[in-house]
Amino acid sequence: MPAPPLLPDPTLLAGGAAGPRALRPLLDTVLTALAEGAAARCGPLPAGGPEAVTRRLLERCGPALPAHGTGAHDALHSLVGALAEGAADPADPHCAAHLHCPPLAVAAAADLAAAALNPSLDSWDQAPAASALERHLTSALAELVHPEGPAPDALVTSGGTEANLLGLLLARERLGPALRIICGANAHHSVHRAAWLLGLPAPTVLPTPRGILDPAAVADALAGLDALRCTTAAPAPALVVGTAGTTDAGAIDPLPALADTVAAHRDHRPTALHIDAAYGGPLLFSAAHRAKLTGLDRADSVTLDLHKLGWQPVAAGLLTVPETATLAPLGQRADYLNAEDDTEAGLPDLLGRSPRTTRRPDILKIAVTLRALGTTGLAALVDATCAAAAELAALIEAEPRLSLHSRPTISTVLFRPADATDEEVADIRRRLLTEGRAVLGRARARGADGRDTLWLKATLLNPHVQPGDLAALRKLVLDLSPPRPKGDQP
Repeated sequence: MPAPPLLPDPTLLAGGAAGPRALRPLLDTVLTALAEGAAARCGPLPAGGPEAVTRRLLERCGPALPAHGTGAHDALHSLVGALAEGAADPADPHCAAHLHCPPLAVAAAADLAAAALNPSLDSWDQAPAASALERHLTSALAELVHPEGPAPDALVTSGGTEANLLGLLLARERLGPALRIICGANAHHSVHRAAWLLGLPAPTVLPTPRGILDPAAVADALAGLDALRCTTAAPAPALVVGTAGTTDAGAIDPLPALADTVAAHRDHRPTALHIDAAYGGPLLFSAAHRAKLTGLDRADSVTLDLHKLGWQPVAAGLLTVPETATLAPLGQRADYLNAEDDTEAGLPDLLGRSPRTTRRPDILKIAVTLRALGTTGLAALVDATCAAAAELAALIEAEPRLSLHSRPTISTVLFRPADATDEEVADIRRRLLTEGRAVLGRARARGADGRDTLWLKATLLNPHVQPGDLAALRKLVLDLSPPRPKGDQP
């Protein structure tokens, strides 16, 4: 029998007893490439705009489908270096546009282990320990959100979008297919997408001129559903969706009043409350800030996202519920994954833990982070980040040439040059991006003068940002701001 062909080094496997020996030299190459790429970029994002970034990347990549490989070290050095050089680096203090956090090194290292072991959480025999770890930690995190729940539970999701989809799906299955969604104009776009995917009517969207959902408007909308009757003349079921940490401004809806409003309507209409706390949920770890989430525990389902204010690599989302039986509609049976007799014999059934089949163990990095830092360590990061946002807001408030929208609720700061038009604000943001000097977001919001205008958005998620970094960010915006009329000079 002929000997099997000798396979090249890039085909060595990451798992098994020999896996660490194969990985160790490759990691050194990866870390070198990351360092060189960051040094070449020398800033929060690459300069030159989309065309220049694409050109440099393709020059480094070579052919997309080469007939002959260059070897593991060359491939890693070239492509990881190119990606790092062309990255928007959320660890840079001037990369502050989105809810895109700089991951903790310990969490990234744990993610490497997850990739090397490659468990898939769709059947117990593919992920014995990982599935046990997931059940252990998800129940504890769910209890943090629903301390009075009879049996708190949580599903690991790919992020807030999937968690919101599941929240709406479970409400539809529990309350009925005629479900109506009520949300504010401040709600995340994924709520609308979820309604569309589930075949539900488009949500009733209530104005949020102050940036938060008005419980009185919700009560009126619920009362208005009385005109919508099923063939049985039963009141139309409703799901109210609130937000704890809006994408644009980090605002938190009045959760206790929303919960009271929903409770008041439950006597004559099937009604539920879902809270999208993808951004604000980790405030629960902080003794200084958790009161902002008072009332969250009264929701029927809650979205959390630890790859935002939790410093995890993507993805690390969660959907929590106060009662594990709520998740029953997700149950599925596939004989090759969860045969009924296997389940009766004691093998855990994992198919009801996600709408996805193949699923990586994202719980590992979260568990490692919590073991490494503890809840007090995570709280310290939350507190430092919120304090940095408050400091940036104070710097802006002290500068007459800039206007601050409002004091930050979490870690998002909206501001703009005082005399700029919307077009000038948009141009300032694009110039900072194209020159590779700063990554700021944009948001439309009503200011103190009642006008709906465009604002620059700084979403601070780096707990190590320094006062000098914040002052430098302010100066970058001031340097590009239109000059004030001479009579207005301070």
